[in-house]
Formats: sequence, C-alpha cells, structure tokens
Amino acid sequence: MEYQIRRCRIADGKLDEFIDAWRAGVVPLRARFGFRVHGAWPIEESSEFVWVISHDGEDGFAAADAAYYGSEERRRLSPDPAVHIVSSQADTTSPIL
Repeated sequence: MEYQIRRCRIADGKLDEFIDAWRAGVVPLRARFGFRVHGAWPIEESSEFVWVISHDGEDGFAAADAAYYGSEERRRLSPDPAVHIVSSQADTTSPIL
C-alpha cells in the first residue's frame, strides 16, 4: 500500500470554501477510484490544508492518481476546490510498521 501526504496552501479567506468543495467532490470521487482518505487537517493560522490518502491497487499510486486526474468526472467537478490552491506539495511513501 502506498500513501500520499498532501499539503496545500489555500488562498486567504478561502479555506472554508475549499474544505466544503473538497468534502463534497474530492472525497467521494477519490473513493470511487479506490483511494482511501485517512485524515484531513486545516491549519487556519497559515491557511493550509493537510491530508493523507492511500491506494492499494496493483498498478500503484501514481497510475491510480493519473487515472483520477485524467477522468471526465474530475474535469467536471464543481465546485472545484483546486481553484483555491495557491501551492501544494505531495509526498508518496510506504509504511515501515
């Protein structure tokens, strides 16, 4: 199983809008593509959003992520929380325990 830790800087004043759109669209769509969201944390002081997801498919995380982002469903996602992202970082890892 591979995990990804994602950290996003959200536009000032848009954290709540981002979270609402993320919950409504990204979370269920990720689940349909075989991802599991393990947790999500807003950091209000710095307008950041951190979340952890995993995927356990045979083709690996990168292939599943590409399929997700390449899907028609992702392109049509509305509202799209990504419009509020100023910058992001994603690190893929595997557990050691």
